[in-house]
Amino acid sequence: MGVRTANVKDGNIGETLEGLAAVIHQRATSATPEESYTARLLTPEKGDKLLSKLAEESSEIIMACKDEDHDHIRYEMGDLLYHMLVVAEKYGITLDELAGELDARRH
Repeated sequence: MGVRTANVKDGNIGETLEGLAAVIHQRATSATPEESYTARLLTPEKGDKLLSKLAEESSEIIMACKDEDHDHIRYEMGDLLYHMLVVAEKYGITLDELAGELDARRH
């Protein structure tokens, strides 16, 4: 578990995800693996690392839920969402496409 984030305030999830996806795309296309964790995760030889991070973050959310620790759950959800957006970047899944998937399930 990482260090808890201090002074968290509500935000706009759509704007936040779009901004984070844009940063991930920029790092995927412009940064070197030496200068960016995101770029490292997207290198072909780190494919298994990305998959293991998804499993790790999912497990950490489960443990935080078992502890009923609100702040820890939120923290780990942030980690998982970041890694899920890296997966989306790797496989060319846009936020609009993901929104379409979720919308289709509601109807």
